[in-house]
Amino acid sequence: MDASFERSENTKVEWLTPPELVKKLGNFDLDPCSPVNAPFLHARTNFTIEDNGLTKDWFGRVYLNPPYGKGMELWLEKLKRHGNGISLIFARTETKCFFDHIWNDADAVLFVKGRIRFYHVSGIQGGTPGAPSVFIAYGKENALALQNADIEGRFLLLKS
Repeated sequence: MDASFERSENTKVEWLTPPELVKKLGNFDLDPCSPVNAPFLHARTNFTIEDNGLTKDWFGRVYLNPPYGKGMELWLEKLKRHGNGISLIFARTETKCFFDHIWNDADAVLFVKGRIRFYHVSGIQGGTPGAPSVFIAYGKENALALQNADIEGRFLLLKS
């Protein structure tokens, strides 16, 4: 089985965060981007594509691993407005999305050392992606959670 992040017309936008990484960040109330038949869950409440989490009210502490690709910035904008959560995206720091929703708005970031081996929706861990990843914290408590998460990488506090 080819478990790489190759690009093709069948490229998937759902790459699941390894559960052991999310556990290091603490407990979450909501995951608005959970797959329909999730092999594991990251929060107490989980919205799927069938629920359309962008149209729902978000509550509590949110874990967001948005669908990668076009429209990802809509998810980050909603988390930014919600103000209480942690997101995981590719560390493409030069993009409009990063400038519009992270550099001036997030409380902290944690650039992950190395590449994360994401899971497929089948529950099988895949290969590594073609880009590094970054956790983004909105809210001071989430910045502290990132700082203390014991995830290898570089932590940067963006707001004091």
